[in-house]
Amino acid sequence: MKDSAFTVREVALCSLFGAAAWLLPVFFHLIQLGSLFLPMYLPVVALAFMVRPSAAALTALVVPLLSGAVTGMPPFYPPVAVFMAVELAIMGALIAAVSGRWRRLHPLWVLIPVLVLGRALHVAMVFAFALMVELPARYIAGVTFLSGWPGVVLMILVIPFLVALERRLHRPEPTAPKGAP
Repeated sequence: MKDSAFTVREVALCSLFGAAAWLLPVFFHLIQLGSLFLPMYLPVVALAFMVRPSAAALTALVVPLLSGAVTGMPPFYPPVAVFMAVELAIMGALIAAVSGRWRRLHPLWVLIPVLVLGRALHVAMVFAFALMVELPARYIAGVTFLSGWPGVVLMILVIPFLVALERRLHRPEPTAPKGAP
């Protein structure tokens, strides 16, 4: 198998967390809390701690676009689905790269800076789009900035627990020394 091919474990995790990221917003939108708690972000960001950067980024890129195409949430106009796909893909790749490289690093040391970066990127894309369509860019970007923070807090509270659980359950098998039968 090539080094770049996804493992069976990665495909299974990406499928499971991708499905959760697709379904969880439906329940949040039923009670009008979807844009406040960022329910699509939670599974995708948690997944990034469990797989390699390419698998995390691909899943994070596809889920908002697929959800937008099938359910209309997030919408393509304004291009929230595209903004979320870009933001989540970058966040997923960064989290997976850093947490894969420094496995003993506490998840919060990776999660918090990447979440702040992701929100800043999202706000910048919203600001640029608002300027392009001649809307009050500062106001819209400000509302976007404030509206996602309950979801960021939720991720900070939940994801370290999920990562600790996954790390406890998935202990890689020790490899035999070279030359051993």
